[in-house]
Amino acid sequence: METIIRNITERVTNIYRQFDASHDYDHILRVMKNAEEIAQSMPDADMTVIKLAVLLHDIDDPKYKEVGNVSASELLRSAEVDDELAMKVLETIKSVSFNGGNEEEIVYIEGAIVRDADRLDAIGAIGIARTFAYGGAKGRKLYDAAEIARTKMSEDEYRSRQTASVTHFYEKLLLLKDLMVTAEGKRLAAERHDFMVAFLKQLDAEIGTAN
Repeated sequence: METIIRNITERVTNIYRQFDASHDYDHILRVMKNAEEIAQSMPDADMTVIKLAVLLHDIDDPKYKEVGNVSASELLRSAEVDDELAMKVLETIKSVSFNGGNEEEIVYIEGAIVRDADRLDAIGAIGIARTFAYGGAKGRKLYDAAEIARTKMSEDEYRSRQTASVTHFYEKLLLLKDLMVTAEGKRLAAERHDFMVAFLKQLDAEIGTAN
């Protein structure tokens, strides 16, 4: 199994090099670290599923389809992963996306772990850095005081509207703490969430939008 993981790691490293800094291979390494930390308190979790799902979880991200990379299922097939394991990995990956709050149901414990691990990397100091890295790559405004954050939206609406980077905090990032599934994920998210709140308070003071 280590050979399969090594094979897929080599393949995805080259793919993620084409992505911007918010979703590059360093992101994968951080999510892997988070997942391993969470999984320590959940001994029944299958680490092979977790590792493969982490490695592949952004391969089919709609934001990067134009890069023309192969799909996660094709990578699993080319690495000769058996059908049962591949199905579990793909089901785990489906559990991860936020999709504007339209989340997929978590089927396996591994899905809970990978979802929380990925979301931890979306908040805190690294989450702030990633948000502005992505916004810069897409030419988005830093902030827009007149823009109203949406509380309900379809997946298409979430993905199609080019909101300012700060608006993204209110539409997604500040919600993630309360959407964590695992006990360890909840614990780790609390401090990161508080850091984002403090950052936004300071930002409001500096740009003159604080009450």
